[in-house]
Amino acid sequence: MNILISGASGLIGSALSEYLNNNGHNVYQLKRSDSQAPFTWQPDKGLIILPPNVLIDVVVNLNGVNIGDKPWTAKRKQEIIESRINATQLISKTISRLDPSPKVLINASAVGYYGETGNTTVDEASSSGNNFLTEIVSQWESAAEPAIKKGIRTVFIRSGVVLSTDGGALKKMLIPFKFGLGGRVGSGNQYMSWISLEDEIRAIDFIMNNNQINGPINLTSPTPVTNTEFTQTLSTVLKRPCIFPLPKSVLKLLFGEMGELLLLGSVKAVPTALISHGFEFKHPELIQAFKTIIR
Repeated sequence: MNILISGASGLIGSALSEYLNNNGHNVYQLKRSDSQAPFTWQPDKGLIILPPNVLIDVVVNLNGVNIGDKPWTAKRKQEIIESRINATQLISKTISRLDPSPKVLINASAVGYYGETGNTTVDEASSSGNNFLTEIVSQWESAAEPAIKKGIRTVFIRSGVVLSTDGGALKKMLIPFKFGLGGRVGSGNQYMSWISLEDEIRAIDFIMNNNQINGPINLTSPTPVTNTEFTQTLSTVLKRPCIFPLPKSVLKLLFGEMGELLLLGSVKAVPTALISHGFEFKHPELIQAFKTIIR
């Protein structure tokens, strides 16, 4: 298949590109540039250049600025939302005008859609929450409306915390934990919905090849864990103590709303739809995932 990927330089995009190339697909990476070369774009300006002679079968849109690398000022919040909306709208409008259109659009999303869930388990049939993360995801998914109206199969992959030593939350946590300085965050009772990078990539490939999958799909392990379980399991695998908790008050002081939602927020999401379509996880349990990922 001919597969177009935006956000291909990120953690998920780079791993997905390699995986698809190794499986014999033609992968085209949509790159930011002001040149007139094919497969370039400027989403903030509404510009995209695709070669007319290449038939695109699948589009995977992973574009969006990092949500946790800078403080959430009003300006940064706007950047977070606009980077996702502008890219998704541009890609959706562009592919809806192609003849023939791609068979499927797989658009990045997040379990932040469900807001604060506490101890309540949520899946794709659950309603949205009511915080900034919910606002991001709701607008993000709505931006794909042109593709949906065109009749293109559109799937929103609502990912949890993607575990890899190459990037993301786990990479940041490894340094303090390896030095024995790790510990729970806040009370540790908040749930974390997670997935290994390998299962994330396998699930995206599975979605590409299953025409029955449509709409929102949770890309999370079937076994969400509390932050306490997460940090204790990580310390067990690393054979290091886990005795330095990070108090809620310190987190709020250092990170404000970002810390409250990303680190203290509880999302207990499960992949009901993915499992119902027959997907089998390689790493359904956290300790198994850590032992594979951390060598």
